Amino acid sequence: MDLYSQKAKSIPQKIIITLIELALIYLSYNIMFGGAEALITSLFNWELVIEIPNRRWVILIFSIIILLRMAFMMFYLLKRKLPWSECFTVPAAFALYYVGFAILVLPNEAPLGLWDWLAMALFLLGCHLNTASEFQRHKFKLKPENKGKLYTKGLFAHSMHINYFGDILWIIAYTIIAGHIIGIIIPIMIAAFFAFFNIPMLDNYLRNRYPEFTKYEAKTKKLIPFIW
Repeated sequence: MDLYSQKAKSIPQKIIITLIELALIYLSYNIMFGGAEALITSLFNWELVIEIPNRRWVILIFSIIILLRMAFMMFYLLKRKLPWSECFTVPAAFALYYVGFAILVLPNEAPLGLWDWLAMALFLLGCHLNTASEFQRHKFKLKPENKGKLYTKGLFAHSMHINYFGDILWIIAYTIIAGHIIGIIIPIMIAAFFAFFNIPMLDNYLRNRYPEFTKYEAKTKKLIPFIW
């Protein structure tokens, strides 16, 4: 957690992460619309569809939006140092969404229905909760009088880790659009990682750095607003 106190632009690392993510999205495009589809469907013994379902375009648009959000977060909002190891661990995690859901959507020929439109709304909500909360905190930190203070307002007043909750929502949206039972594993795995690893580690760091954190965590939900 010392990385949170180390400030650096880390431009080379951020460029490499972005380039790898671009390559992953190109791969996902090739899986859903190019020559890789025939290879993957034959490996899993799935039927090769004749007409491309619209839900594949939704998956691709989701991935492009996430890429743009990631670039905004890294190049504008993120101030901490990025170690070189994250050049590979971060894209590896996002490969689950970019490539994983591109594969899982292949056997789904169903037209977009009500649940899919609700999933698109859920995706936008998740993106908003994650990016807007981070942007609110960024604006708070820019003010000199707030130096060394813990941000507990805005969206973070409803959940200590509302940004992570937003991530879980847009990942669930991917799962619904892909429509494959195996896809359920991905949001469950990410939620468990947040709940049992990332959040406890971050809370310990914040508890040691900010005296007001104890009072904040006593009155604020941990991850899911109004629930936990």
